[in-house]
Amino acid sequence: MKNRGEDMTIREIIIKYSQELEKISDTPRLDVELFLQKALGDVDRIYIHLNLNKELTKEQYNEFLGYINDRINGRPVAYIVGNREFMGLDFFVKEGVLIPRPDTETLVEEIIELCKNKNEEINIVDIGTGSGAITVSLAKYIENSKVISLDISDIPLEVGKINAVSNGVDDKIEFIKSDVFSGIKDRVDKFDIIVSNPPYIPRKDIETLHTQVKDYEPYNALEGGEDGLDFYRQITEESVEYLNQGGILAYEVGHDQAEDVSKIMKYHGYDKIYTKKDIQGIDRVVIGFKL
Repeated sequence: MKNRGEDMTIREIIIKYSQELEKISDTPRLDVELFLQKALGDVDRIYIHLNLNKELTKEQYNEFLGYINDRINGRPVAYIVGNREFMGLDFFVKEGVLIPRPDTETLVEEIIELCKNKNEEINIVDIGTGSGAITVSLAKYIENSKVISLDISDIPLEVGKINAVSNGVDDKIEFIKSDVFSGIKDRVDKFDIIVSNPPYIPRKDIETLHTQVKDYEPYNALEGGEDGLDFYRQITEESVEYLNQGGILAYEVGHDQAEDVSKIMKYHGYDKIYTKKDIQGIDRVVIGFKL
């Protein structure tokens, strides 16, 4: 193997740095290929696979090495490359917003399924904009939807707007700075669906999270109080005032929280409560209907 990094071929770089990332990443080769795509000018993965014998310039190699060092130090891949795929859509992400996760697709898919035979306009509130993954996906895939996206922090609202524009649904979404429902408390109209993936990690468990989560992702998007259920209690109690009769309250929940969240919803009068498992077989979604 050549000594000077900038003379290494794409194939040699993939082999060498995939091995280096094996200890810290579940997808070392994918990480390396994503960093190469970015260093080579945001090319696609097909380009990488068709140009395995191509050598990097010194500038390209140094840029690539910067990404590798960031990853070794624990920075999440999505923050390094600046995007993450969710529901077949591309989302811009940066530090200050929660990175979209495949588990959350279960929640979005279930809401889409519940709406598929409804022809009238569907008014949705998403509590906790984050990157806009839930908000934008629902606006994109539910044709007759209007979505209000609420977040207490400025960065998620900024990022959410960017992703709404890039995915062509900014005309269907209203972004509002709000502590839970505070930003819409004067609205007269009620809503058909309230959805949330709230912070649900118990306070004591935050320090046990992987470095790339606890040290980089926003704390206020993770911590859900002493038992992780604070936001479920608040949102459920207040949601009754904002939902139409027969309206839907839909949550993503932590791996062991479905039963507790179902009880909270039942206590506040929700009916026909059910759970939905994610791809790993974990009860990830809880749905209830307002009587």
